[in-house]
Amino acid sequence: MVLPVKPLGLAKTRLAAFAGAHRPRLALAFALDTAAAALASPAVARLVAVTRDPEAGALLSALGAVVVTDEPGTGLNAALAHGAAHAAALAPHSPVATLSADLPALRPAELTRVLAAARPLGRAFLPDAPGLGTTLLTCPPGDTLRPAFGGRSRERHAAGGASELRVARVPSVRRDVDTGADLREALALGVGPHTAAAAAALAGRRP
Repeated sequence: MVLPVKPLGLAKTRLAAFAGAHRPRLALAFALDTAAAALASPAVARLVAVTRDPEAGALLSALGAVVVTDEPGTGLNAALAHGAAHAAALAPHSPVATLSADLPALRPAELTRVLAAARPLGRAFLPDAPGLGTTLLTCPPGDTLRPAFGGRSRERHAAGGASELRVARVPSVRRDVDTGADLREALALGVGPHTAAAAAALAGRRP
């Protein structure tokens, strides 16, 4: 599993109006809770975190992630392709998946179900909660990930030949957080401890 984490100072910019100076702390909390939940899934053999942020890298490593720091620095999809190549080198006979790092309500059992559904399909993706973006993309051993994240990535992944996963009752795998309203929905699902603590510092603000 590949997890991309932007430098914290640049992450989750759409949360700036809501979170203010707490935005980097929230971004880090999302990534840590996403990573911890992914590592708790029996379907995830290892987690490769791609980040140039030293704080995020150290904390993700402490959770058990393999941290790849030499990302290309040319955007999200380049970082994902780089991380996927690293993951494939570590386990060439295993499938590779990438997961958005802003899934603070992620539940290991739901992720396990999604990955099980993806395995027979080869290259596959899961749409986000609004149905425009993508939170997870997989590819089988020997194939390339070919990520096309950003904006209306659901359309691009489908046009690129990936199969859309239609797995019911997996809201935690689809609820990425870009806005205050998204965070409110994630909190209603039940977030991990890092996000819960970071969100508590925002008490009194309205998402």
